[in-house]
Amino acid sequence: MHIRREFFRYVIPSMLAFALSGIYAIADGFFVGNALGDDALAAVNIAFPLTAFLQAVGTGIGMGGAIEYAIHAGSKHESRGKQYMGMSIVLLGGCSILFTVLFLLAGPRILGAFGASGEILEYSSEYLRFVSYGAVFQIAGTGLVPFIRNMGGAVTAMAAMVTGFITNIVLDYLFVWVLPWGMMGAAIATAIGQAMTFLVCLVFFIVKKHAPSFHFGGEGRSLSSRILGVGLSPFGLTYSPNITLILLNKSAVIFGGTIAVTCYAPISYISSVVMLLMQGVSDGSQPLISLAYGEGKYHITKTVRNLAYRFAFGVAAICAVILFLLRGNAAYLFGTSETVAVRVAQILPIFIVGFVFVSVSRVTTAYFYAMGKNLWAYVLIYGEPLTLCVLLLILPNAMGSVDGTWISVPLSQIIAMLISVLLIRKNRIHEQQFADSDVLPQG
Repeated sequence: MHIRREFFRYVIPSMLAFALSGIYAIADGFFVGNALGDDALAAVNIAFPLTAFLQAVGTGIGMGGAIEYAIHAGSKHESRGKQYMGMSIVLLGGCSILFTVLFLLAGPRILGAFGASGEILEYSSEYLRFVSYGAVFQIAGTGLVPFIRNMGGAVTAMAAMVTGFITNIVLDYLFVWVLPWGMMGAAIATAIGQAMTFLVCLVFFIVKKHAPSFHFGGEGRSLSSRILGVGLSPFGLTYSPNITLILLNKSAVIFGGTIAVTCYAPISYISSVVMLLMQGVSDGSQPLISLAYGEGKYHITKTVRNLAYRFAFGVAAICAVILFLLRGNAAYLFGTSETVAVRVAQILPIFIVGFVFVSVSRVTTAYFYAMGKNLWAYVLIYGEPLTLCVLLLILPNAMGSVDGTWISVPLSQIIAMLISVLLIRKNRIHEQQFADSDVLPQG
């Protein structure tokens, strides 16, 4: 089928691109953990939600603008789509300045609120400071990738991420192990890697001559409002694993101490890659859904969504089996002590349980925001961390141990999956009104 071929043409590069973006953190954790020990590994884990926030801001704005671009391209309003692209670039630039200043001024206090103290706070503050200097590349690079994907450049988008990833790995080795610059070196490597991603994106737009329009005709506020409204969903979808990270680090400190935070670090790195693979499937299907929605082909949007469900579930199941089999050696990759590695092997299966449920909720969320149905997407995205927060207030106290912290994660993911099913059923009546008039492409 033509749709199936197009689906994999978009989704496979998207999965690889998102997975590589997650490996940035794993690479930093691997190099500093092996070079500086458990405290440095925990420090990168605590600081990562703030560095990931920069990428989530870029993804949110970029996806918000790119979705509107695709919908208007589908409805043959190309000039309007170029205006959305121009306003997205303006917003990316403004946010780059804002969050660079904010993190440089308030970073250590925020890290302290996340549970960092002592040597872990010193390490994480140093890491965040140098990452902040390159915030513009993190935000702009991740913000331009969705436009490339929506312009049919899924492979180029993947190439941009691969370029940044390889740069980061090489420089991590050079700056952390060879020189060595420690935490500063890992942060600088990350910033330069993101700068390389940005440069590849820039070359694509120059070569393809995809020029944005900065003439907004007095509608700048309306355009930015729409971009931010749509972008709030992909922002939340990208950042929600890091909200989980923040909440669990805090709960782990309270109920399990520093050793619990250190144990959670490799688990969070591993889990983040699986979550990003799920997002790669959902966001990879977004251009097809948005374009079909703009063309009024509602039957195709449903077909693409169902393909995404099946593929995401399969990927989640395969990852769960592999990680369960390798659970005894997973933590050693990050240079942890034997005590930490043994505890990670015991805890990791609890997190693995939730992967298949995430595969459903992630695809459902992307399906809604790809069509501009923001309210339902908001419910799914922000409902999950809210549910997790409530469970963390109840279960660790009720169980009297940090085990309640770990169990809260798959429970919140199961609840999010159940809500996804309810919302899809509610949406089915609306879809049925249009299904009879749509014809799937053949061949």
